[in-house]
Amino acid sequence: MSIFVQSLYFPIKKNISMNKTHVAACLAMFMMCIKTSAQLSILPQPQKLVAVSGSFYLNNKTIIYVETEETRAAIKALTDKIKIDGTQPKVLDLNNTTTNDNVIFFLKTDDSALGTEGYRLSVTPRQINIRANTTQGMFYAVQSLLQIMPPDIFSTVPLRKKSAWKIPCVEIEDKPRYSYRGLHLDVSRHFQPISVIKKYIDLLAMYKMNTFHWHLTDDQGWRIAIKKYPKLTEIGSKRKQTLIGSLSEKPERYDGKPHGGFYTQEQIKEVVTYAQERCVTIIPEIEMPGHALAALAAYPELSCDPSKNYEVATKWGVFEDVFCPTDKTFDFLQDVLSEVMELFPAKYIHIGGDESPKEAWKQSKFCQDLIKKEGLKDEHELQSFFIKRIEKFINSKGKNIIGWDEILEGGLAPNATVMSWRGIEGGITAAKQKHNVIMTPGSHCYFDYYQGDPETEPLAIGGYTSLEKVYSYEPTPDELNSEQAKYILGAQGNVWTEYIKTADYLEYMVYPRAIALAEVMWSPKNRRDYTDFVERLLMHSKRLDYLKVDYATRAYDVKFDLKNQKNISNPETTTTTVSMGTVLKDMDIRYTTDGTTPKSTSNLYSQPVEITNTTTLKAAVFQGSKLLSKVTIQTFYINSAFGMKYSLLNAPKNTYESGEFGLTNGIRATEKSYAQWTGFNGNDMEVTLDFGVPRSFSKATINFLNRPESWIFLPDYVIISVSNDGKEWLDINRADFAHNRGDNRYIREAKLQFSEYTKPKRFLKVFAKNMGKCPKGHPGEGQAAWLFADEIIID
Repeated sequence: MSIFVQSLYFPIKKNISMNKTHVAACLAMFMMCIKTSAQLSILPQPQKLVAVSGSFYLNNKTIIYVETEETRAAIKALTDKIKIDGTQPKVLDLNNTTTNDNVIFFLKTDDSALGTEGYRLSVTPRQINIRANTTQGMFYAVQSLLQIMPPDIFSTVPLRKKSAWKIPCVEIEDKPRYSYRGLHLDVSRHFQPISVIKKYIDLLAMYKMNTFHWHLTDDQGWRIAIKKYPKLTEIGSKRKQTLIGSLSEKPERYDGKPHGGFYTQEQIKEVVTYAQERCVTIIPEIEMPGHALAALAAYPELSCDPSKNYEVATKWGVFEDVFCPTDKTFDFLQDVLSEVMELFPAKYIHIGGDESPKEAWKQSKFCQDLIKKEGLKDEHELQSFFIKRIEKFINSKGKNIIGWDEILEGGLAPNATVMSWRGIEGGITAAKQKHNVIMTPGSHCYFDYYQGDPETEPLAIGGYTSLEKVYSYEPTPDELNSEQAKYILGAQGNVWTEYIKTADYLEYMVYPRAIALAEVMWSPKNRRDYTDFVERLLMHSKRLDYLKVDYATRAYDVKFDLKNQKNISNPETTTTTVSMGTVLKDMDIRYTTDGTTPKSTSNLYSQPVEITNTTTLKAAVFQGSKLLSKVTIQTFYINSAFGMKYSLLNAPKNTYESGEFGLTNGIRATEKSYAQWTGFNGNDMEVTLDFGVPRSFSKATINFLNRPESWIFLPDYVIISVSNDGKEWLDINRADFAHNRGDNRYIREAKLQFSEYTKPKRFLKVFAKNMGKCPKGHPGEGQAAWLFADEIIID
């Protein structure tokens, strides 16, 4: 008998009876009335789900039966949401069962197939059965139950009186794929009040994430009260002002306004209890040995140069001021960690370990003597020494450490868990060394990155991580065998707040990307489908509206696709067509070509749009008259090089290839986005275009990016050449850039005229000289420089 048929039986307890006729009716209902689950919107996707005809009506006569006091904690997640005629269902002990109609059973089981967080949920017209081995499993069953109830169950304001909540009949068996399912929040860069933290926990718990990684200390602020060291919050929790705009902007600008805040130990206890009630474990992070400037501002004697005037950082980045590995420092950190461990019952303490410069240690006589005394090879091994000493102390208190993947450098501490953020390599290395790993690579799991066109998005730290990219992530690397893969505990989304100041912006950056990652971490790999996920997300969004979550809708945006690229046999043709699409089904795409913003009455897209000259296309998705997406805006520059294939002497680097037509697709890149740039690391760019037949040219234009903080520099010079045979070349014009690099971020256009040479030629070549190495004084001094180019426009 299948698990779904089994779950139609309610438990046989005293005072409960079920006749054969009713059993047969239930079985008939199940076998004959199965329907698709398309109308259900459960996020993350359950392991097994079958929707069945019929509904259960939860009203003020419904009775909830519980088996143990422990079970009652999960029930609160349901009863807190129910508002029916001003009353809530009665909650009674299972031993007092008197009816089997209009009831909800919470039943403790001992089913190894469900593990510690799995559950079975059965909804029939007469009753709801929730079975799980633990409170966590029951809590997650309730989350699924709430998501198939009417959306207004999530309203945060009093509703009109309801006579009943209609719940569709369904059979679910579910459990998570990974044991660690985390979401991180940095409150050091920008402090968030307790109310925001609680809502953050509510939302991650709603999507069955079980860990909140609370980043409490950094250069820009110390956010947790430590009784033995009051100056940590008296001084370290406040900065005098904050950087305005991007760190790359020169000159730097500041708001002149103090920023601060910290959590008392009583507030910490309150939040920990709040999280426990939602089956969420909080892992605190106390950064060391780097990212310590706020602590050094309060206690400079913990540095390698106590005479220096330290201040809480007012801008972002990595600072050379770190903890000095003296006995005094270790005594301080052990005192701090002792108080922290008293507040957080989690088995893990996160100690950072990332981005810790070694210059202060190199200049310190104490550190150099310590390296010799301990027989260490260098400063990297000194950091390992530091981490291992801290780990030994934390282990003595019955807890383990987590550290960012830099803790691998110089030798990994014996019992450490590695959080792999600089790609997946650190996680692979740690797993092969039989260390537990939490995967959180910046490529897929950083929610402070842009999620849409940077030109139409609020300021972010950089990068680009779309909802689809998050959903595509696979936490277990292919490089690991089945035994090594067991060390991958799960994954985590990270939210750093350099540019995230408000609660609304925080939610906008996190949701729905956190939901996508939640499904990656929970649902079976073979149950994941991005199109289906977005359809469920759209259905689910009304619930987020009721919860007043300011979520992003970039997943619904219109995508442009250029068709009919230039036919090389007809080089005079400059016409192309643009197809439009959205992941949403049965929705209208409305567009304009006259520069106006699309409305529900604008042109309805039904076939590819023909473009014959430079045009700005704007499009958006509508459901009737309702705008569902942001407006997608793209200017297509139609020119003689448009849509041409080309050859490159040196291949672009990795992800900066920008596609087969990246330099001739008619789309110009912007300062904020890397998507359209073609990048060369240390190499020159040499592009050759073959027009098939001789052509006359009047002007060539190509853009280059200057972004020194990302090691991207303008070329030394650019040369345009022409040829009839592709072998003998004639240089036509040259543009020099070296003296204009500067420190700022900007795009520089190379515009080269053919005024003195107009004879037709078949081939055209663009050569751009990479500066080769990052210049003296640059953080990457001596390392390969990047050259970013985009869009060759030929007139």
